[in-house]
Amino acid sequence: MNQENFNNDERKKLESHFSNSDSNIFVIITPRQVDRGALMSRYSRTDKTMRRIFIDEFLPNPNRGLEFYNRVLLEYGDESVAELGTAQCALEWVSNISAQKIEDHRIGLSFLEKSSRYVAFDKKINGVYKYFRDKKIMSSIYADKYIQSCDLAFETYSKNILPMQQYLKEKIPIDNLIFNDSETKTDTLFNNLKSSMDIDNAKKIYNSSIKAKALDILRNLLPSSTLTNLAITGNGRAFEYLLFNMNSSELGEMKNLGDLLYKELEKYIEPFIKRSKDRHSISYCKYLDNTEKSISRILDKDLYQKHDEISVNDIPLDTFINIKSFIGVKLLYHVPNIEAEIKLVASILHEYGRGLSMSFLLDLVTTFSEEKRHEIIRAYSHFRENRRHRPGRAFEVIDYSFELVTNYGMFRDLHRHRLLTMSRQLLSTKYGFDIPEEISELGIEKDYSDCMYYSADTYKLISSTMPAEAQYAVTFAYRYPYFIKMNLREACHMIELRTTPQGHPDYRNACQKMYSLIKQVNPVISEGIKFVDMNSYDLERFKSEKNTVLKKSKINVPDY
Repeated sequence: MNQENFNNDERKKLESHFSNSDSNIFVIITPRQVDRGALMSRYSRTDKTMRRIFIDEFLPNPNRGLEFYNRVLLEYGDESVAELGTAQCALEWVSNISAQKIEDHRIGLSFLEKSSRYVAFDKKINGVYKYFRDKKIMSSIYADKYIQSCDLAFETYSKNILPMQQYLKEKIPIDNLIFNDSETKTDTLFNNLKSSMDIDNAKKIYNSSIKAKALDILRNLLPSSTLTNLAITGNGRAFEYLLFNMNSSELGEMKNLGDLLYKELEKYIEPFIKRSKDRHSISYCKYLDNTEKSISRILDKDLYQKHDEISVNDIPLDTFINIKSFIGVKLLYHVPNIEAEIKLVASILHEYGRGLSMSFLLDLVTTFSEEKRHEIIRAYSHFRENRRHRPGRAFEVIDYSFELVTNYGMFRDLHRHRLLTMSRQLLSTKYGFDIPEEISELGIEKDYSDCMYYSADTYKLISSTMPAEAQYAVTFAYRYPYFIKMNLREACHMIELRTTPQGHPDYRNACQKMYSLIKQVNPVISEGIKFVDMNSYDLERFKSEKNTVLKKSKINVPDY
């Protein structure tokens, strides 16, 4: 079918707003976000082509996009159109506590955060370490204690980065590792490499892997007040909801960040976020506050007064249990095996069937033999060749709920998964802390433990009057209970991704335990999680760094 023909003058006008003017496939590049979203929304309510709409309605009126959204959003309340406007922003020098609260918003927003694996947090700015100094804490009698606690954590972390790397090099010598030989096209021991380029690449791979492992181990020492950088991409509707929650936070840092974020976003997507500062925001804050007070009264009356000691995974709240490695994973809920198989098989058949209702298929599958059910389940994932071949949507009908107790550093890793439901509470020191075995082997366990105990003392003092702000004093090593609910498809993605060799040993261990529990209750269904790695590794980043260097050498990509 012939495309609409634009004259030369129209083509020239369209150049800076669309990627082309002569194809039926094009990208909208007009600079104003409100115009992009308004164009898309207006597009659905007219027979005109998008570029014709732009020429007829938007070029003559520079405020067309803004006027459109004010009418649709404010007058009609059509919230879905707010998803058509997007923004990319950065929040820098944000505490880990606030970063995780922001990242709790899993729908409509994508996040990238500075990695504690690749970036050392040992540098000072203007003579001080980079951690958040909350105004309430700094104006209280706990200010000196808080500063001393955070400084001790950073000092212990910083002074052990080089010793830890040196120790790891002695524990895992480069001579014992295998690298790619570009001349023979085979893998060989480091000492057998002849090419200077191969030797240099091997050293880069080794040093990068050693540094990553050292920082992985030592990150346990960092307090949750540690400042990080956060990049966010999202749509207007998601940003509005994020701002609602930031405005209602009990943390002053979150409220301030919300105000600053609003001021910047309103320059580009104001119509989408306008309600986060009007009467809707006041009403939302009131709703959250009343809900919290109501549930707290019930807890005070029916739980706390009736139970002297409450425990999670048999760890008493006020007892330190500091062991070398503790990762608690408990399966709280699963679909019984036969029921799960019937639901899954019916969903598989429905996905590929023609004119077959789900109710009919559920009844039909109950008549299948076990062998027939298993044949269908196995066929559904048989042709998956790697973890990027995602299982089909039928996997989403099976749910699992887990309770985990892991160190806070590891929680931050699993927290990034967006397609699961996660429930958590305030961070505390009540569940003890982890001690990586390399800490003991390096001979710094006393310094490490002293840092942890100082963190706990500081937390207890501050939490007596400021429980939310006290979180800033808690180091990453302290264990943290949380609840995860996810379907089989998400479990497959998370378990396969987080058990790869380059993964942190803590979350690899947790995901291996999740897989084992799923396998116990749904053995045949669990076979669909085909690419789980149940092994352990001494140098987690080694294989990944080798692959990266090999790829770069093939396409001549320089290092930066």
